[in-house]
Amino acid sequence: MSANIAPRRRLRHRLMLSFAGFALLVATLYGFYAVVFVYLVEDQMFSGLLQQEAEAQGTHHAKTGHWRTPALPFIQVHQDPATLPDGLGQRLAAEPWRREFAGEDGRHYHLLRLDAPERAWLVAEVSQQLVVRPMRSGIAQWLGWSGLAVVLLALLIGAWLSRRMTAPLTELATLVDSATPARLPHGFAERLPDDEVGVLARTLERLMARIEDFVTREREFTRDASHELRTPLAVIRSACERMSLREDLATELREQVAYIHQSVQQLERTVSTLLTLAREEHEREAPTEVALLPLLERAIIDHAMLLEGRAIDVDLQVPTSAKAYAPPTALQIVVANLVGNAFAHATAGTISITAIDDGLRICNSGTGLDAETMEPFVRGVDSAGHGLGLAIVRRVCERHGFEFQSASLDGRVEVLVRINTVEGRPTAGATGLPGAPPGRAPGGCPRGF
Repeated sequence: MSANIAPRRRLRHRLMLSFAGFALLVATLYGFYAVVFVYLVEDQMFSGLLQQEAEAQGTHHAKTGHWRTPALPFIQVHQDPATLPDGLGQRLAAEPWRREFAGEDGRHYHLLRLDAPERAWLVAEVSQQLVVRPMRSGIAQWLGWSGLAVVLLALLIGAWLSRRMTAPLTELATLVDSATPARLPHGFAERLPDDEVGVLARTLERLMARIEDFVTREREFTRDASHELRTPLAVIRSACERMSLREDLATELREQVAYIHQSVQQLERTVSTLLTLAREEHEREAPTEVALLPLLERAIIDHAMLLEGRAIDVDLQVPTSAKAYAPPTALQIVVANLVGNAFAHATAGTISITAIDDGLRICNSGTGLDAETMEPFVRGVDSAGHGLGLAIVRRVCERHGFEFQSASLDGRVEVLVRINTVEGRPTAGATGLPGAPPGRAPGGCPRGF
């Protein structure tokens, strides 16, 4: 089933923001250069007027030996810097390279030095001639509104382009998100454009075709294996049962037949578990209320032959009212494998199986469990099985949200499986009820959880 999880960052929005950001950057640079340009043009105009006046003053001084009255009324000639208005003489002495100064009461000055044949200063008070500065507010508003219009236009264009560019990708993402192993789409790459999205679609279509072939082969293998494996095992088991009924069978042969019968039963349970788990991968079973006691009793009976020849007791503390809300097949797989694992690895003493508030606790003597032991086909030091039981348990628990834990202390191994819901409590002496010794679970199990 598809998760239908919406992306946190949509590609369409990112494209729109990229367009808007680029437009804002261009508008900002355009406004900055426009303001710099008008200021430079205005300053260059005043510099040109002063330069013309300086040439006229130089020609007149060469003829008469005196400076003439400037032709423009806002330009004056000062031979002594001390006579410059608004204290410009002191400021000019501190910054002799400057040629533009701001005066008092909004006045603004441009200066040009006359060097020949005697030093003087041309001073232009241009506050009345300024064009750009009085218009700064209007220019800023005009640039601001223009930039906003450009950004909005960029957003509209970006929205249109992003919708057009991402539409095939969105269609492909929706198609892939709704696909399931049992219902894979076909032929969707043909209607997509021949670009990067089309290449991705064709690649996904080929991959889905391979997945469908794989699922079909797996389903057929599960169906065929269910018949081809179980039939010869049933024949062997039946033959062992018939041979064990013969009275003329030697004791040694009878033991060998019993051993073969026991191995066949174990192999039948392993095959049944694997096939059930393989089918469960395709069809998730709905959870229902399952009584724990019959399930455990059935698992104990099925695995009882593992305890033959060993002085081991089974302490089952599960009331008839104990129920679990879980998929029956999954719970059966977990219980059967855990009971079988405890029976196979127990060395002495008592195997304790207890129902707790939200699960089951199984405790037995033996070696501890580690992460490596939980991997498929990895057997413990005392294991005589195939190394699949605990790996299957972990796989089923992860798929159905069960919590699986294990702990070991003083040669005792405790396994805890927390299931979704367990209704009912065991009798006195069980974990969590009066009568249980503090710090220890029934049967001497370590409290590892």
